Amino acid sequence: MIQDLRYYSRQMSRDDLEEFEMLLKRDRDDEDLDRLSEKKLTELHERYARKKSKKDIEDVWKKLTSKGEDGEKG
Repeated sequence: MIQDLRYYSRQMSRDDLEEFEMLLKRDRDDEDLDRLSEKKLTELHERYARKKSKKDIEDVWKKLTSKGEDGEKG
C-alpha cells in the first residue's frame, strides 16, 4: 500500500502527507505498524489510490469513442 501511495503523495492534503511521511519513515526503518497506523494507512489508500473497475474503464472508452463518431457524423 505504501508503494501505491507514493504516486499519490502530491495530491494529499498537508495533514495526510505528514501522516504518510511518518508511516513511510517507519516502513523504511522496518518497524511494524500498530493497529492505529495500519488503519490510517488503509484509510489513506482508500482515499487516494482508488482502483478503477472494468466497468469504469469501459464507460470512459465508450465516451471517448462516441465523441469521435459524433464528430464524423456532424
